[in-house]
Order: sequence, then structure tokens, then C-alpha cells
Amino acid sequence: MLIDDLREQLKELEPDLQAIVSFWAASGLEKEFLELSAAIEQEDFWQNPKQTEIKQKLQRLKMQREAYLSITNSFHELKEFIDLFGADESELKKLEIDIARLKEHLASFKISLLLNQHSDHAAAFVSINAGAGGTESQDWASMLLRMYIRFCEEQKFNAQLIDYQPGEQAGIKSATLFVRGDNSYGLLKSEHGIHRLVRISPFDAAKRRHTSFAGVTVIPEVPQEEVTIDSKDLRIDTYRAGGAGGQHVNKTESAVRITHMPTNIVVQCQSERSQHQNKETAMKMLMAKLAQKQHEEKLAKSASIEKKKIEWGSQIRSYVLHPYKMVKDHRTDIESPQPDLVLDGALTKFIEAYLLWAVHEKLS
Repeated sequence: MLIDDLREQLKELEPDLQAIVSFWAASGLEKEFLELSAAIEQEDFWQNPKQTEIKQKLQRLKMQREAYLSITNSFHELKEFIDLFGADESELKKLEIDIARLKEHLASFKISLLLNQHSDHAAAFVSINAGAGGTESQDWASMLLRMYIRFCEEQKFNAQLIDYQPGEQAGIKSATLFVRGDNSYGLLKSEHGIHRLVRISPFDAAKRRHTSFAGVTVIPEVPQEEVTIDSKDLRIDTYRAGGAGGQHVNKTESAVRITHMPTNIVVQCQSERSQHQNKETAMKMLMAKLAQKQHEEKLAKSASIEKKKIEWGSQIRSYVLHPYKMVKDHRTDIESPQPDLVLDGALTKFIEAYLLWAVHEKLS
């Protein structure tokens, strides 16, 4: 019966609803909203030098709060309406539409609520590096590159391949994507870490099972004013682009490699025809890496940071294709028995679980 289907649909939404209720209660957003609301009511508020910033923050909080109340109230109202109109098939069909709409709003709001860090809204640099293991690991790195490109396509992100170093026989040694779109860094930051693949190697004539590793680094683009770089600290080299590219590849020295000598950070870009454009993109990546390094150095002063090698025991996620099929995130314990779908870009379940896990880790 339709009424039973509707009750089941609402029941399926309860975990997501409880997640945002728990987050809202623990986040302090309600308290902050009340404090800011009281602040702008003060007679001398017009003298506050941060009044524009406060008003903007209050407006964002107000919109979040209204969306939160709308979703929670709608859920409870729909429960009551199902009982009220249980014998009216036409009214139940209207409620079915409302439940579908609530499901969409709930999913999008949960993500927007969890993406509350300033850098979450920034563009992202996603770098993939093959671990030890030669051709097998290089092939695994290329599978991860495809997975992220497919995910970006589904999210309607602009993913630009700015660097590509092909493997000697197959796959890639490394590659970097510059990803732009709504909350692109916030959604992709969950992928930062070591990824492990277990499968029967297509490169092994004896058909033995192999374990391969690849490292994924995700860093946000930063505004130019946040990082100061002395041009004297830079060594800029140009070279002919290779690997993935258009007709211009290997014809001109348009590719750019920039070395920041004090830190020995190296970035490179070969995606554009113009050497100037490649230099501009490489500089953006250098600024992002320097900002990340500064952030890590600050954290290191208050807590020890363990450097992870691209090898056994340090992975954030495992993708097992043999002897069984399973993808498991070792931080959240979220699993999927469909690795083919995950490797085709179906990462939303893992990303949402990571965002919830990260919030709980921060609050605990």
C-alpha cells in the first residue's frame, strides 16, 4: 500500500535527519546566531568596524537556520500528514511528491552544513602519485585519476589536467588535476591519503594477487594575498610538454616547472599552449603548497604529525577486487560491495561519511 511505502521512505531519511540534528546541536551555530542577532540590535552597532562582516555572517547563518528548521519541521509534519490522510489516496500521492522534495533538500543541506570551513569553497589541486611497485602501481594511479575525473564530471566540476607523467609501460607515474566548482575542495579533501588496491594483476603472467599503493594529495587554492613569494627564491624552467595533450605537445617549450628553492617544493604545468598560462597555473599551485606547508608546520608545533609512506599499513581506503569485491574506508568503516561503481566516480557515500567523521573527530 502507498501509505506503507511513504512511511518506509520517511524511515529511510531518519539517519540523515538525525545526523544534521546532532551536528546542529553540537556545532554552536544556534548560539552564534542568537549572539550575532543581539549584537546588531545594539544602539552603537553602527560604530563597530566589523559591522559589514558581522551582517554577512549573520545573513549566512540565518539562511542556514531557516533551511534547518524547514527540513526538520517538514519531516515531522509529513509524518503527521501520513497518519491524517491515511485513507485518502489522492492526498497521499501529493505527500509522495513532498517526501521526494524533502529527500533532495536534506541531502544537499547535509553537505552544505558539513562544509563550513573557509577553504571548503575553494578550488582544489588533486595530485596522484604511484607508490612502489612499478607498472602495477602506475596502472593503479591511472585508475584513481580516471575515478576523480568521472566524479568531477558527475558534480559538474571543471577538472583541468595540468600535469601528466606517463608510466614506462602503462599507467602514470603522477598526474595533477586543477578542479574548480562549488565546494570542490570541501568534497575532495576526503581523498587525501594513501589508497590501496588488491587484485589479480593483469601484468603478471602467473595471475598472482598483487597489492598496490598510490598517494593522493588534495590542497585548496589560496588567494594571492595570503602567501608572499620572493621572485629571487624561484627557479623557473621551461620544457616541451609530454604525455596527455593536444597537437601542440612536444612542439614548443610551453611547459613550466617552478622550484621554490628555500623549501625545495617543485610544481609544474603543461596543460596550456601558452607558457604564460602554464606559469600562472603553476604559481597558483606553488602558493597552495606553501600555504599547506605553513599550516602543517603550525600543527606540528602543537601535535606530532606522522609522515605517511606510500606503502602497507598507512592507507585511508582499500579497494579489493580479489578474492572478494569490497571498498572500505578505514577512517569511517564505510564499505561498498561494488568497487566498479566506486572506481567509476561513485564517491558521495564515502565523502559524506568522511565529513561526518571529521566533525565528530573535531568535537570529541
